[in-house]
Amino acid sequence: QVHLVESGGGSPRAGGSLRLSCEVSGSIGSHYCLAWFRQVPGQEREGVASIGSNKRTVYGDSVKGRFTISKDDATNVLYLQMTSLRPEDTAMYSCGFSYRVCAAQGILDRYFGIWGQGTQVTVSS
Repeated sequence: QVHLVESGGGSPRAGGSLRLSCEVSGSIGSHYCLAWFRQVPGQEREGVASIGSNKRTVYGDSVKGRFTISKDDATNVLYLQMTSLRPEDTAMYSCGFSYRVCAAQGILDRYFGIWGQGTQVTVSS
């Protein structure tokens, strides 16, 4: 069973940067999709970025050019480097895992069955 643990959340100022980490443990196989999602209370979960076992990445429109998803295969840690942060980036960020390959477009939470507990990011203006 795959297990995910996020860390790195905090309270940066607008315009600042933050890097989130997601430790991935267990047997992930050779074909998978890992992704970052975020959710604000009362709103639907939003796909932020995904990365496949082939290293192909997909980004949500609201973060393109500002956020970068990556995975260190040696340590099995998933990262989300966030720059040029905005108050509207404030949310609980979670990583998700799927044994399916990533979609070519879009990041849909219904395809992910394993989740971490989340880490809070609060961006002040």
